[in-house]
Amino acid sequence: MRETVTVSELDLALVNALQLRPRASWTELAPPLGVTASTLARRWERLTEEGLAWVYAAPGREFSRTRCTAFVLVRCRPGTRARIAEELCERPEAVTIELTGPGSADLLIDVLAPDLPALTRFVTTHLEPLPGVTAVDCLFATSLYVEGSRWRLRSLDPAQLSALGRAGARPPEPAVSVELDAVDRGLLDSLVGDGRLGLAALAEHTGTSPATVRRRLHRLTDSGVLTLRCDMANALAGRPLPVSLLGRVPARDIAAVHRALAALPECRLVAAVTGRTNIFATLWVRDLGDIQRRETALGARLPTLEFTDRIVGLHTVKRMGHLLDEDGRRVGVRPIRPW
Repeated sequence: MRETVTVSELDLALVNALQLRPRASWTELAPPLGVTASTLARRWERLTEEGLAWVYAAPGREFSRTRCTAFVLVRCRPGTRARIAEELCERPEAVTIELTGPGSADLLIDVLAPDLPALTRFVTTHLEPLPGVTAVDCLFATSLYVEGSRWRLRSLDPAQLSALGRAGARPPEPAVSVELDAVDRGLLDSLVGDGRLGLAALAEHTGTSPATVRRRLHRLTDSGVLTLRCDMANALAGRPLPVSLLGRVPARDIAAVHRALAALPECRLVAAVTGRTNIFATLWVRDLGDIQRRETALGARLPTLEFTDRIVGLHTVKRMGHLLDEDGRRVGVRPIRPW
């Protein structure tokens, strides 16, 4: 039986605030949320201990511009899917793994690699030879328009959003290539597990000073190497149903499709991809019926868009390196190192 999760409006507001300001101090967040800093600290400790919410570092704009992303559809022999997913959870290249409903794939895997040869090695050396794998189809992302860090819980009122925006970080600078050294990689490894680690703890992990850590963090975020996300268990998000839509559209209309999909509140990801289709989008919808309703509405707005497949997620076992149980709670971390 699914365990009941009890969360308050303050819990939801706190998670939404951390989606906007992942490393903001409790003192900064307390006034917009109308409580004390100590109350927020206690709430966050409970949420993280129960695996209901977590902050972590993920690849930023620079990664999608200079490195390799693919969405991999895997077919498996009956009875082998769970074992294959468990084995792939140990692979850092397989950052997200989803068990899917009946259809064109049994597993949907988001793969990140520093370059195309590395991604090819993962597919040919570690994925295809797994016992039980019968077919593999790779959709290489040529452009990533929207990714998961843009999705919002929408629990804050306009005044709270305005207050957090006024107190927010500097506007992002254009993504640029950055050469990473041992200190940078140490920071990335630490932040993948806990994106709210303090400067002193990060300095200890990397053998540097808090001032150095602060400078390096600004450099990594401003350059687009990393972005910080606040993610949550399905219960906090209203138990959405993930569905990935594959579509085909004339090249002249890709920009319009991107804008229409990105404007949807339930949109988690939009990418241009290679293969028989050229659009890949992931939505978090309310139920199965919502898939058809959303397709119908999009078809009316975008008559040249043809959906070729719908992949329904049944259980996300790993999301950006974080292992999840059947309720979407975080139960472990397998650090990803696509950098």
